[in-house]
Amino acid sequence: MNRRQFLQTLSAATATGLLGAAKPASHPNIVFLYADDLGYGDVSCYGATSVQTPNIDALAAQGLRFTDAHATSATCTPSRYSVMTGQYAWRKQGTSILPGDASLIIDTHQLTLPSLLKRAGYTTGIVGKWHLGLGSGEINWNAEIKPGPLELGFDYSFIIPATPDRVPCVFVEDRRVVNLNTADPIHVSYKAPYPGELTGKNHPEFLKMKPSHGHDMAIVDGVSRIGYMEGGKSALWVDEDIADTLSSKAVRFIEQNNHRPFFLYYPMHDIHVPRLPNKRFVGKTGMGPRGDAIAELDWCVGRILQTLEKQGIAHNTLIVLSSDNGPVVDDGYQDQAVERLGTHKPAGIYRGGKYSNFDGGTRVPLIVRWPDHIKPETTSNALVDQIDLLASFAALTGQPLSHHDAPDSVNTLTALLGRSSTGRSSFVEEAGSLSLVEGNWKVIRGNGQPAYDPNTKIELGNATSPQLYNRVADPAEHQDVAQAHPEIVQRMLATLDHIQAAGRSRP
Repeated sequence: MNRRQFLQTLSAATATGLLGAAKPASHPNIVFLYADDLGYGDVSCYGATSVQTPNIDALAAQGLRFTDAHATSATCTPSRYSVMTGQYAWRKQGTSILPGDASLIIDTHQLTLPSLLKRAGYTTGIVGKWHLGLGSGEINWNAEIKPGPLELGFDYSFIIPATPDRVPCVFVEDRRVVNLNTADPIHVSYKAPYPGELTGKNHPEFLKMKPSHGHDMAIVDGVSRIGYMEGGKSALWVDEDIADTLSSKAVRFIEQNNHRPFFLYYPMHDIHVPRLPNKRFVGKTGMGPRGDAIAELDWCVGRILQTLEKQGIAHNTLIVLSSDNGPVVDDGYQDQAVERLGTHKPAGIYRGGKYSNFDGGTRVPLIVRWPDHIKPETTSNALVDQIDLLASFAALTGQPLSHHDAPDSVNTLTALLGRSSTGRSSFVEEAGSLSLVEGNWKVIRGNGQPAYDPNTKIELGNATSPQLYNRVADPAEHQDVAQAHPEIVQRMLATLDHIQAAGRSRP
């Protein structure tokens, strides 16, 4: 190398260091870590002090932490639908929180995040909580179950069909229930208990964790659930082992595909109820099962990070970590989450939480790491939304989108990689009603529903008339200024009406 070449190389390296990002590789591995009910304030790198999350903190220290990132909904199914399809879930009926025996709610002909990346040459896998329905019509849990993740672009699938508090309490690998004994077939009902079936309502003496509201139906592993179930004894999971099982499957997927580009969607079950972390984590936080489940979640993240390092592929793996919605403390079980909360604020400074129209319902942690391409220890205030992962990964991998694909997903790749401080200009959020976030303003359309949930003790943000909040002057949304700015309310509601009527928001 001559002097001129050396100086050019040095200059380029310096510029890369200053920008904090090198030119993107076309096909990095992609790992999407999706927590369940993890609030903005539940992570120590976002301000939590009562619980420590060293592995998530390390991820943030090595990458980019967002302060204005959002799920599309304050509940799980619609957020997951939006991530998978790039379409607002409220555009399609039947995308609210699903029962455990629901049919698949994504059209198999629709472009999805995994089918997009599969088209780009990726091997794709999902390990974790699904909750987007399976099959079409009544599900036969004792036979091949389809359509499901494999029909939507995943090459491998190991899932919890719905949620840990809903039956059936089994894992499904690809299209079959794991460890099922055909001589003991599974039957599931969300209408009535089976003859002789014990329920939490009638037999609380058999419970190791009792319900606080709802969750008093079928008893599985000493916990009463939502829905009724009989059979399948050999296939039932043990709650305390779920994190170990799922993380092991995720690790195995990485190890088997370390020689080619892969996409791993790992929607973890923590910290959703019932919170029964492995005994290794019991008592780790002093906050009871909810805090201990956060510690278990952090361990799962660490296990993935260690695997990527061990396989020698961490440098070319883009990791995204986020949550499907905001936090809830009492979500149906007597697990001391309320009594041992102390000074911990699960939603940080933000009002509301899961189920809420207020920002605590959708503002969530979002961390992105890609060594040599994202400057470490950086923070971004860019407005970003998980629904944009599909269009952004399309841009990253050079995949075109047709007019009908991902109608609400926008390419925000430069913001996600920290190369721009500008993300979205606006987006729609879903809870009890729809809200429009636009620049400094947020308008919540009134729907007349209850403003407070006495069970979860969460402010739902519902009202009989529209509310308006200044996101800069009043980020905690304590002062409704709709009456002071009727022209802004009118303009934003008109925009929201247009977005709904247009059927799409991507240009």
